[in-house]
Amino acid sequence: MASTRDIRRRIKSVKNTRQITKAMELVAASKMKKAQQAALAGRPYTQLMASMLATLAHRVEESQHPFLVERPVRTRGILLVTTDKGLCGPLNANLFKLVTDIKSPAKFYVVGRKGAQFISRTKRDMVADFQVTDRVAFNEVKVAAEFMVKHFLEGIIDTIEVIYPRFKNTLVQEPTLRPVLPLANLQEFVGHAQAEAGHAKTADTREMLFEPNAQEVLEALLPFYVNRHLYQLVLSAKASEHSARMVAMKTAKDNATKLLGDLTLEYNKARQAAITQEILEIAAASFAA
Repeated sequence: MASTRDIRRRIKSVKNTRQITKAMELVAASKMKKAQQAALAGRPYTQLMASMLATLAHRVEESQHPFLVERPVRTRGILLVTTDKGLCGPLNANLFKLVTDIKSPAKFYVVGRKGAQFISRTKRDMVADFQVTDRVAFNEVKVAAEFMVKHFLEGIIDTIEVIYPRFKNTLVQEPTLRPVLPLANLQEFVGHAQAEAGHAKTADTREMLFEPNAQEVLEALLPFYVNRHLYQLVLSAKASEHSARMVAMKTAKDNATKLLGDLTLEYNKARQAAITQEILEIAAASFAA
């Protein structure tokens, strides 16, 4: 059995760990709430954009837009959205499994330090990595989105796909591979976007006049909507990150509390054994005298 001094040291260490993990849990919970509010705040805007695209979808020739033209896939373009820091459970490891499953030629664009480290360590083709703060400003994501779209239009990559942790609830963050470009069918894409935004799959069928014309309006609106779509995915990833970290820190805190109870019991047993041994020694000495 360990000495009482060693047990006291372990108890002190576990108490310090529990205090740290509790503080990190509270910080992650606060950041998670803000990330969820940011995602919900952008939903009405996304709904309006989806409604406008639904209205345009019936008035343009889809094949005229480069985002809607299917072509042979020689090189995939993948945006990997990970965290900057660890201590968030298996969140990043689950995303890396999706990356490992990709066997076809691909170029990677990374958001998050952990993803950049993984892509470099596994010697995959990383074109660029981008930093996004916890506030997730639209301009930060816009830089990455426009950079990928530029490469898509230039033919450097033939698809734009996103690997990210989709936020379902506080306990579940689902690693997801989401295709973004090219859009096989504009109406299907709009319908899917409306469903994700919680909006009815409807389009305004009234007669409208578009200036200068519907095709030019679509060409201006669709790239902006793609940027917004990627922004919503990054917001979901941030909410997943903070949720996973909060759950991981809560689990660590609960384990520390359980371990503290076991150590306290062990300390009391050791202390009681030492006292009993001292009494026996005193009694034996008295009897010998």
